[in-house]
Amino acid sequence: MPTVKTRINITLSKAAEIILYKTAKRDDMPVATKARELLQFAIEMEEDQMWDKMATVRDEKDSKFITHDQAWV
Repeated sequence: MPTVKTRINITLSKAAEIILYKTAKRDDMPVATKARELLQFAIEMEEDQMWDKMATVRDEKDSKFITHDQAWV
């Protein structure tokens, strides 16, 4: 039965392979699961950088900043 999840093939450097296997073993999980977890973390970091860049572009010199609590009143 085919899977609905996307599968990709990647080539790792020897150093990256060793680290991936060691961290998977340390966390007691399959290597593929650890790779997926690390990839998801990297994607979230990239997304954060994108949002930060967009916010920085929108900032103006005379912008008025408010606290989190003020924003939700």
